[in-house]
Amino acid sequence: MKLDHVFVCGDPALDFAATLRARRTVRFEMFAAPDSLNAWYVESGIVDAVSPSQEADVEQATTVREAIYQLVTARRLGEECDGAALTVVNNAARKPPAVPQLTPSGRWTQATPEEALSLVTRHAIELLSGPDVPLLKECGNPECTRTYIDRSRGMRRQWCGMESCGNKIKAAAYRARKKTAPAAAH
Repeated sequence: MKLDHVFVCGDPALDFAATLRARRTVRFEMFAAPDSLNAWYVESGIVDAVSPSQEADVEQATTVREAIYQLVTARRLGEECDGAALTVVNNAARKPPAVPQLTPSGRWTQATPEEALSLVTRHAIELLSGPDVPLLKECGNPECTRTYIDRSRGMRRQWCGMESCGNKIKAAAYRARKKTAPAAAH
């Protein structure tokens, strides 16, 4: 099964914030329909199953996503957090979260969209109030606006992921060097 979503940021809240891609340019929306929101909740591992989302759930999720993105960006840049964004995230986190159940085959978490969103915001709160804040970085690909946790040695990671951005940038740089190499040799 091919997953529709990419999980390279190191935390579900960061991957959730990254579901609006290329924010500075084309702004590609990953939650175009309720089923894509449901797919994200399951593919992310936040829950094992989610009851069908409605348009209102998508609107709520995108509002929360944008608030998380604002708060992550403020923390990353060392700026003050937006009060409205804090309220949006805190209100969503106050909703009851999905509760995991033990089954004969292991853990199983069935959720409503509201319960799944509560879990995402709780991840955001833990991340943005925890020790990983200094490790937050934005992808070095100018078109990408993902924030990730850089746990590499010496904090030298430059891209959200090699498949998604690193290989594209490296290949473009290689092609640029090849184009200019003959001219530079003269």
